[in-house]
Amino acid sequence: MPIAELQVYSVEEADGTGGVCLVRCVGGTARAGQVFAAGESRLWLRGIERYGSTVGSFGAGHTARVRLAGAVVALLSRGQVLTSVPPDGHGLAELEAWLATVPPLADEPLPRTLRSLAVGGMRDERLPDAVRLRWGRLALTAVHRCAAAEGAPALVRGIELASVRAYLLREFGPGPGGDPAVLGREALALIDLTPAEAAARARDWRALPRERILHLRRIRNLLRWAGAARPHLAPGDPLAEALEAWSRVGRRLP
Repeated sequence: MPIAELQVYSVEEADGTGGVCLVRCVGGTARAGQVFAAGESRLWLRGIERYGSTVGSFGAGHTARVRLAGAVVALLSRGQVLTSVPPDGHGLAELEAWLATVPPLADEPLPRTLRSLAVGGMRDERLPDAVRLRWGRLALTAVHRCAAAEGAPALVRGIELASVRAYLLREFGPGPGGDPAVLGREALALIDLTPAEAAARARDWRALPRERILHLRRIRNLLRWAGAARPHLAPGDPLAEALEAWSRVGRRLP
């Protein structure tokens, strides 16, 4: 996909948070949700208006009135060209600011790419723990964005969330690494079978339709990550007992 470039005609209004500019697209396609570079600064394209109507994008050779977020809007000059920035061109703070706002990311494969970047930062042992934890929180947000963008089933989203939560919990412990009860509760809430029902289906799983086999495998994967919560729960805790019961069943799932 060609890199989007916007040339500034004029700054119509601006304050400390952003402003409205009249721009011409001189390359690629500009979309709401993209991030543009103005030197070392970043601008978030939050809205596009053409001929009095809100649109999601506009292409090269066309003009539009755009709403940009970022204090640097007030410093833009006529003729200045803003260039869209690829996901790996962002720093941690920029990604945090981006994913904390709406609308969601506009360009594919940005949601999946950002999730991969966040998980990679979370697992980078060369970074300080505090920075890895920030990447982990970013990964949780990116999982939600990615699932929404791709239309992923709730169980698939739950597996990815549980994998991030389990990693943070194992690496940093309860508290900094999250709440083990949240990991366990969220996982079990996504399972639409009882342990007895799942065990019954697992006895002859090869005879099941493909969709049911896939469903059982997803439950097994979810339980694998949810198990990270058990060592941190008090003996006799109903959640710990439920996770233990599911652990016994999970070993028999396909």
